[in-house]
Amino acid sequence: MSLIDRLPSMADADLGNLRANAVRLGETGSAAQRSTAEKLLPALDAELESRKAAKHQRLAEAGKARARARKAAAAQPPE
Repeated sequence: MSLIDRLPSMADADLGNLRANAVRLGETGSAAQRSTAEKLLPALDAELESRKAAKHQRLAEAGKARARARKAAAAQPPE
């Protein structure tokens, strides 16, 4: 299993560290390290963007659910 195949199962912090290392090695590493970093960075960026979009969607849905709950609570007659 390649490193790119393992990206979806990695923790967010690990992805961030891996991206920082890939950027660093892409700039200052050996030719082999630069080549690997060039292949890895697009996959890392795609995974991080996907997670960011999913988090944004979850937050938006949670906000809508809270708004519906407040609206339903306000519509209830006082006891």
